Amino acid sequence: MPLFLVILLLSGCRQPDRSLPILSKAHNENGVMVYEQIPDFSFIGQDSNLVTNATFAGKAYVADFFFTSCPTICPVMARNMLTIYERFQDSTKLLLLSHTIDPRRDSVARLAQYARNLGVRSDKWFFVTGNKDELYEIADDYFNVVIEDPTLPAGFDHSGRFVLVDPQRHIRAYCQGTDSLAVKKFIEDIETLLDEI
Repeated sequence: MPLFLVILLLSGCRQPDRSLPILSKAHNENGVMVYEQIPDFSFIGQDSNLVTNATFAGKAYVADFFFTSCPTICPVMARNMLTIYERFQDSTKLLLLSHTIDPRRDSVARLAQYARNLGVRSDKWFFVTGNKDELYEIADDYFNVVIEDPTLPAGFDHSGRFVLVDPQRHIRAYCQGTDSLAVKKFIEDIETLLDEI
């Protein structure tokens, strides 16, 4: 078979380049679609360091919301985030950001112990606490539902969503953090985004 036919056949089998859409909330400004960014934030990490948007400058990151005493979905979420951490631990393009929704109990020391128990690096996976109202407000920007509900055994209800944010602070993908199959697809989305950076 002539070489050019082999090349033509092989090129026909290749997957087209895939790009992730921007999923952030958007509004129209003078006929131009403008995507909202994750707003400025300032929280305290497990090493007592300030964690802000500048911490993630030039990098993508995966964000979630949890609390250390959660008896239901958080342990499953932590296992799935750990899978993401392990897959990308050597990547300089991706970080992880976990926000507590129980800042009253989740002190810096408690978050540090939680991170140590997972065996993760504090410069790769940030566990943050801060002002409760600010934590709950920013959850909405990440398409997460966070509700304090004293009728529940743990006192909180939250959606458990993992959200992928690009270096321009736009949401590019998300998945249910308790669903291992969804997380597997989410990892593929992360890889796609990192190829763009």
